Amino acid sequence: MNFNDELKEKKEMAESVIERYLPEETGFCRELAQAVNYSMRAGGKRLRPILMMETYRMFGGESQIIAPFMAAMEMIHTSSLIHDDLPAIDNDEYRRGMKTTHAVFGEALGVLSGDALLNYAYETASKAFSMEPDQPRVGKAFTILTSKTGIYGMLGGQSVDVTNEGKEISREMLDYIYENKTSALIESAMMVGAVLAGASEEEVAQIESIGKKVGLAFQIRDDILDVTSTMEELGKPVFSDEKNHKVTYVTLQGLEQASRDVERISAEAVEELEKFPQKNEFLIRLVKELVYRKN
Repeated sequence: MNFNDELKEKKEMAESVIERYLPEETGFCRELAQAVNYSMRAGGKRLRPILMMETYRMFGGESQIIAPFMAAMEMIHTSSLIHDDLPAIDNDEYRRGMKTTHAVFGEALGVLSGDALLNYAYETASKAFSMEPDQPRVGKAFTILTSKTGIYGMLGGQSVDVTNEGKEISREMLDYIYENKTSALIESAMMVGAVLAGASEEEVAQIESIGKKVGLAFQIRDDILDVTSTMEELGKPVFSDEKNHKVTYVTLQGLEQASRDVERISAEAVEELEKFPQKNEFLIRLVKELVYRKN
């Protein structure tokens, strides 16, 4: 099986896991559940749950304990996108080629569905405790998931991003934004997979370093696509960063340097992955492919 076919198969597997954990659209709050499910079913690469599963497999994981964490990871990521698209932040009306949540359900439900999805993600991940109640790894994984998505992770990075929009910022601050807003979730995905599979503390720390580099390269590539792609390819408006007066790697470093940085950082992540005695060739190829993605 070639890489693209294997990626498609793994994405479909991640989709089926996510679907199992979505809320039912019933009762008085069914419209909130509909908004949540609209966002979750809007597509996407499902990169984070795939990275989680493949890291889990690399360290020999075989249990279904990974499933609620995979679904929770994509819920957290999607909640951040819902809020990013709101009028108060990026004010975007398209995401993944579809109308954004607030554009379909209104701004109030846009806010509430993002909040609900973040909370529901933790509810979903907590189901793992009853699956293997005597397994301490679940608690460690849950701690990573929650800490990497909070004020000292994803949300902290987002806050620095939005409060400095339109301002001159340093490379150091931009690194902080990217390492938290984007890298923290990818670090979390890979670390959760490693922890649940029984990786050592040293191995988990190495995975964290790899995840940071993958996330940074992914975000810089996103900056590049924002000025070189089309809405049809990207599935969302291009030049969105320019519209919102955001400083990016492209505006700070230039397009050529940003492209070189993506290749260098990705190569470092691959080199670190290849040092592990455990090998997952698909995971290595996936990291390499992120450098050349079109959306």
